[in-house]
Amino acid sequence: MKRTNILYWVFTGLFALAMLFSSIGNVMMDDASVQLIHGMLGFPKYMIPFLGVAKILGVIGILIPGLPRWIKEWSYAGLFFDLSGATYSIIALEGFQPQHLGMLMFFIPGILSYIYFHKKFGSG
Repeated sequence: MKRTNILYWVFTGLFALAMLFSSIGNVMMDDASVQLIHGMLGFPKYMIPFLGVAKILGVIGILIPGLPRWIKEWSYAGLFFDLSGATYSIIALEGFQPQHLGMLMFFIPGILSYIYFHKKFGSG
């Protein structure tokens, strides 16, 4: 049980940090976020801070112990929707390129966090 707890927090911490760092530029509407999300992908500018705030709420949802299970599940889902949508949008625009595999650095700790969440707290 101790090993499961440690792995859960390691993977959850890595996933949360990655998502949090990606959200800060969105919330602040920095030039890189505007260039990527609006300039390259073509999404409206008003979506940028919305995505950032949604990611921050998702990070809070997976980090706070004791929240109801449904909040944690929706938090994981929302973060994965964000990652999947970003990956799909970039690949749809540019076609698949090997550097797009770099998105795995976000998916892998998220998947492992979710797996250990279920190992730690059960699947029911």
